[in-house]
Amino acid sequence: MSRTIIKNGHIVGGEIEDIAIVDGKIAERGNNIIATAEDEVIDASGLMVAPAFVDVHVHLREPGFGYKERIETGTMAAARGGYSTVCPMPNLNPVPDTVENLKVQQDIIDRDAKIEVLPYAAITMGRKGEELVDVASLHDKVCAFSDDGSGVQVDGMMERAMTEAVKYDALIAAHCEVEELLKGGYIHDGEYAREHGHKGICSESEWAQVKRDIEIAERLGCRYHVCHISTKETVQLVREAKARGAKVTCETGPHYLIFTDMDLEEDARWKMNPPIRSAEDRAALIEGIKDGTIDMIATDHAPHSVEEKSRGLKDSAMGIVGLETAFAALNTHLVKKGVISLEHLVRIMSLNPRKVFRIEGGLNIGDRADIVLLDTKKQWRVDSTKFYSMGKITMFDRRDMTGDIAMTIHRGKVVYKA
Repeated sequence: MSRTIIKNGHIVGGEIEDIAIVDGKIAERGNNIIATAEDEVIDASGLMVAPAFVDVHVHLREPGFGYKERIETGTMAAARGGYSTVCPMPNLNPVPDTVENLKVQQDIIDRDAKIEVLPYAAITMGRKGEELVDVASLHDKVCAFSDDGSGVQVDGMMERAMTEAVKYDALIAAHCEVEELLKGGYIHDGEYAREHGHKGICSESEWAQVKRDIEIAERLGCRYHVCHISTKETVQLVREAKARGAKVTCETGPHYLIFTDMDLEEDARWKMNPPIRSAEDRAALIEGIKDGTIDMIATDHAPHSVEEKSRGLKDSAMGIVGLETAFAALNTHLVKKGVISLEHLVRIMSLNPRKVFRIEGGLNIGDRADIVLLDTKKQWRVDSTKFYSMGKITMFDRRDMTGDIAMTIHRGKVVYKA
């Protein structure tokens, strides 16, 4: 029986230890596991060993928009970023709102994915907010239900969705946005927008719908997850809901923790939805990370063509890429600056999303061997032309980073090696 043995790696939050993998699972941990001639040995000297990351919010663009990204390229980018599992959003064509439409996506995943891909189903048919999907037929085939890219505008529709979700213990993951409050905005309604003559997106457009959804979820006992939170009010709403015992979780993205609206430039690399907000909002998000209010980091990796992102702040498509820079950016700006520990970063990039979305993996014996080896001291500069992703638009381009991915292992197999 041949094994893969990771030798001399430093377990994040622990000691230097060897890990033996058999049939895609962790079979043994300890000091000085003896390798035989048949074993594959990976020397992890000088590297940190952690459960591979999970991104519960990505856009892989297939089916329907393969000119932006493909499942093959997106999952290669994810592996390069240290991820063994990603969950792609349902703003696709066809929308995964029936078993038949979901199968179109699943067939591409089965054929092309380099790592685990767990799709979402839409909450409403066509993501139009008018007719509920058949939760009964879809719940065991998807990671959760979301109309991401659109908020569910009708209160009664969200109530019906959560009522159905509770029957199957399914998770509702909501993009929260009150459309009537947008008023043509495309960046944060703050100082930069006022100084440069841009239309702003007010914070209430996010938190007002979060407040509504929490009330419904709490009343019905629904598992409810808030996507890409960006405002201080949302952080407080989630904090208070958790204190009351509601089944509420949330995510934010690296860019909301690192930048403010005053870092913006007249360039579409800075345009995404929700927008990067004020220094006050960033401070609240960081506090939410530190105190556990914010459960996890998700990139909202959203590739577009160069042409779609070449029309400036006002007219370019919303979205940036993030899978290949997330760990490095967060290590550089949070861990190295003493905001959180590396162990905490691994918790919010790997362990917490696994727990909330019920995804296998860890570093215990018997766990699926999804493992990342981290070179936390590597100095490098981001070059988006070298991304595996078809999307190249990120505000991290040409920025210096500390820390990178040395290797990603999924089900015991190496899927990325630096």
